[in-house]
Amino acid sequence: MAEGLPAALLTGGPDEMVSGHGRIRPHWRAVMGATGGLGRPALAERAERLARAMLDEGVASILPGAGGAGLWRLDPLPLPLDGAEFEALAEAVAQRARLLEAVLADLYGPQELLAEGLIPAPLVFGSPAFVRAARRHNAPPRRPLLHLYAVDLLRGPDGAWAVLQDRTGVASGLGQLRENRRLLGAAMPEAMRAGQPRSINPFFELWQEALGRLAPHHKPDPAVALLSPGTADPHWFEHVVLSRELGCALVEPGDLTVRGGGLFLKTLAGLQPVDVVLSRLDAAALDPLDQPEADAAAGVPGILDAVRHGALGFLNAPGAALAEAPALPAFLPALAPRLLGEALRLPSLPTRWLRAGEAPPPLPEGYLAWAFRPAGQGAAAESFAPPAAAPPSGLAAIALPCLSLAPALEGGALAPTPLVLRLFAVSDGQGWQVLPGGLARLVTPGARLTGRLPGGGWCKDVWVPADPSEAIIGPAAQSAPPLAIRRTPAAIPSRVADNLFWLGRYVERLDRAARLLRAAMSRLRRGAPLPRELAELSALVTCLIEAQLLEAEARVSAGSLAPLAQSLQRTARPAVRGLLDRIGALVESVRDRLTADMHATFTQTLRAAEEALDNAAPELPELSRALIPSLRFATALAGVASENMVRGGARLFLELGRRVERAQAVAGEVAVALDAPPARIEAGLRLVLELCDSVITYRSRYLGVLQPAPALDLVLADAANPRGLAFQLQAIRDALADVSGDAEDAGAREAARLLALAEDVPLRLLAARDQAQEAARLPPMLRQMAQDLGALSDLVSRRYFALLPPARAVGVDMGEAAVIEA
Repeated sequence: MAEGLPAALLTGGPDEMVSGHGRIRPHWRAVMGATGGLGRPALAERAERLARAMLDEGVASILPGAGGAGLWRLDPLPLPLDGAEFEALAEAVAQRARLLEAVLADLYGPQELLAEGLIPAPLVFGSPAFVRAARRHNAPPRRPLLHLYAVDLLRGPDGAWAVLQDRTGVASGLGQLRENRRLLGAAMPEAMRAGQPRSINPFFELWQEALGRLAPHHKPDPAVALLSPGTADPHWFEHVVLSRELGCALVEPGDLTVRGGGLFLKTLAGLQPVDVVLSRLDAAALDPLDQPEADAAAGVPGILDAVRHGALGFLNAPGAALAEAPALPAFLPALAPRLLGEALRLPSLPTRWLRAGEAPPPLPEGYLAWAFRPAGQGAAAESFAPPAAAPPSGLAAIALPCLSLAPALEGGALAPTPLVLRLFAVSDGQGWQVLPGGLARLVTPGARLTGRLPGGGWCKDVWVPADPSEAIIGPAAQSAPPLAIRRTPAAIPSRVADNLFWLGRYVERLDRAARLLRAAMSRLRRGAPLPRELAELSALVTCLIEAQLLEAEARVSAGSLAPLAQSLQRTARPAVRGLLDRIGALVESVRDRLTADMHATFTQTLRAAEEALDNAAPELPELSRALIPSLRFATALAGVASENMVRGGARLFLELGRRVERAQAVAGEVAVALDAPPARIEAGLRLVLELCDSVITYRSRYLGVLQPAPALDLVLADAANPRGLAFQLQAIRDALADVSGDAEDAGAREAARLLALAEDVPLRLLAARDQAQEAARLPPMLRQMAQDLGALSDLVSRRYFALLPPARAVGVDMGEAAVIEA
């Protein structure tokens, strides 16, 4: 955040809506006529609708539980641009993009501009954005160096737009813009019909086609990936949106590996080649082999080598952020005739390069303040006083005018608000295409003007009115050979399968926690318990302690249950809240595998569970009721996944995680419930039926007679009971066979072995002389089954997520022990 943003910059600037004669500009009239007809209450309701939609669909916030600070807000009034003014801007933006790419080609190639003194050497070699490993000394750099370009604009004192900063490294905002247009169309259809903005869909279609043409050796069916830092990045939502719009895989550095000079994606089916990467990573973090300062865990070792040898199309090129140097605009007017043979059409705000210790010159007429930025560091925001110690590359002093104003809805009323306009352009191989629209960032006190696009703020959708006579340019029709039919369940990245597997496990842990806690709380509310209820409560406490939901010192005492109630009040809320937080992070990590409706269902039910828990009073009845939304969330996730996810790798691993966790829970809880003298086995059986949600089914089958064999048949051996052990084991066996494509897969065989053990339990009980005594002998076997399920989970992780070969025993000598080789 910029400190000390002069208040004079935010007031008194030119009005985007009203002309100097006090009249609404023509391109604003349709929009203001439509919105003015709504009235203030209706307009405020539309703004509230937009805010809810952005929150529910994840546009405003990454994680379902994120707070209100730092979120994106979308103003219900768009910012229309005059059509003729935009066309002139688009031509100038395209020219500026060509100029910056030519500058980059020289600086990473022959460096003639440095030799001629047209660019100071400290501005290049003192910049952290200069990637020395990307320079080609004996050949021109591979094109394109610049593929996606964004530019931030302010109106100067003369009323013309001028460049505040160029974005040539990681140009953010296109995903936000795409969602702004979609949401505004739904919330403000009257304004959309009246304003008739030009469609932005052709821009994304052209971009998708251009990415495919940039594959090395003109590969006919290239694999394109969008490389993201992951869910911790404030622009993760944008990465999800862009990967869907462009039809490319969304990957993180850990998903990729370099083998034989090429880049590959690690999937369950093995390594899949990647031909083109659209990077959202800073160049300094790309390759720890070429960049000693890079974090080895955050980059892809060897990726720059693949780029250098032409095996990978990488966009924007490593080191393209060098053109963002804040002092470079001071030299562009002289570089344009030298490199393009024409004058610069889109000027920058007046910029001066200051060497260390040099004072800024007087402000040009019409400008109010100098903003100072490190001359070679485009990611840094501005300050309004020169720092005590200037960086080696010096400082860039940028003259700022009053920011132009546009009406925005704040506090239920329209108020003039300053803005920064961001436009986007992409190279399609023949030229630069400028998106007909943009992102207007509204500037509030304390906000920053320059640097990277923040993770949150206040914005407007920018419209360019459609011209009925103008032809809409889209991608040309492409002839392609017929695609082979693919139904491979293992064609997903290993990281995604890992996250889905653990999402399933944590959802089941949440479901188990809620059921166990509610069962214990309901018994504590009944007052003095009967001996049978005391036995059930004792078993429940053991289950809660093993699930780490209760303190290990908590125990049931016939004298007083108050200490147990107090322990539950202390531990229940934080334990369940921790599970909800972990689930929220996992839901976001697989966002690209969820449809918008699925994601909205997950986040809305998850947020309801969090709010209920956070707002509940500490008394046990209130806490018990607050756990109901957590059970509903688990049910919603299971139902939506069952109905909306294709029976492929993503759903298989989500289901596999759920089934492994539930199988372990059932085996462990039945073992605890049966771990009692045979004479008291009935209390354990009642608890088992309750925890497995099987009481009604048992009564319908056997009326009121409770015996071990039929009860344990229902919860352990009946494959038709979705809460029973056999159902889980059968689902695990089938899922592992589907993923591996081999019914004799080692994991599937292990699940089948455990299933046979479970199915044998009622037969053992029926054959026994005393079923109660035989049931009391089951806990050791059930605990061993739970341990074996844990080992099976480790086997799945090792084989599919870590991509390690299976362990095998290698005989060293006939008389020596075998050595386990990983």
